[in-house]
Amino acid sequence: MLLRKIVPALALTVAAVLAAPTTAAVAAPDRPAATAPAPAGESVTSTAAEIAAAAAGNPVIVVGGLSGIASAYGPLASRLRVDGYRVWVYQLPNLGLGDIPTSARAFSSFVGQVRASTGAAKVDVVAHSEGGLVSRYFIKSLGGTSSIDRYVSLGTPQYGTYVANIVKFLGLGSCAGIVACQQMSIGSSFLAGLNAGDDTPGTVRWTAVRTLQDELVRPVDNAKLADGATNVLIQSACPLRVVGHLGLVLDGTTYTVIRQALRDQPIRPNCFAL
Repeated sequence: MLLRKIVPALALTVAAVLAAPTTAAVAAPDRPAATAPAPAGESVTSTAAEIAAAAAGNPVIVVGGLSGIASAYGPLASRLRVDGYRVWVYQLPNLGLGDIPTSARAFSSFVGQVRASTGAAKVDVVAHSEGGLVSRYFIKSLGGTSSIDRYVSLGTPQYGTYVANIVKFLGLGSCAGIVACQQMSIGSSFLAGLNAGDDTPGTVRWTAVRTLQDELVRPVDNAKLADGATNVLIQSACPLRVVGHLGLVLDGTTYTVIRQALRDQPIRPNCFAL
């Protein structure tokens, strides 16, 4: 039953990847806590003081995932801007098809550009899917602990996904030759290296968000991080909330978690947010 659900989703994803353009583009700015649902009716509108604090705080880089074009993250970037944040959207080189460490080196340069243009000592990262692995590799292996303050991943296969492993059932061989897909397979040498030692190095504040309905990260708990990260399962607070893999970028409840993580607030998902 699970295979029948996963294979069609994967087929659509692989098709989208193979049909996507191969040039990269970047869109310029246009702590552990228990999770509990926010009280019904709690406002999701930021106060003037909160907006001012966000504007004076770290820039935020939204990092896209595999085959994720920059415009797909426009709604999330817009929410953040309304809350006062200075926001950049980073589209992975070659749409994330290639080697993840290579993408991380390109991301390192982008972080440097954002810091230089804003004068900020550090930036915050909100990363979707593969973007969370690219960002995490930068932090762990390329000296990113000195330039990243907060890390929020959305549906990132931190420990791999069986969806990448079972692509062979589609008759496409080893991830249809897509290097990043191979690296996201459970048991890959890339993930073995990334997950060796401390999951959460440095003083970075780490938050990993996952959803039970994630079609592309299986098992869903592979989106968790160890070593003191704040791990948030949307349905633990909001059991009736249905959020898919791509939905994590658009879902209102998920956005309340992102905003709380960026503000270092206790994680209390608002189950009624739009």
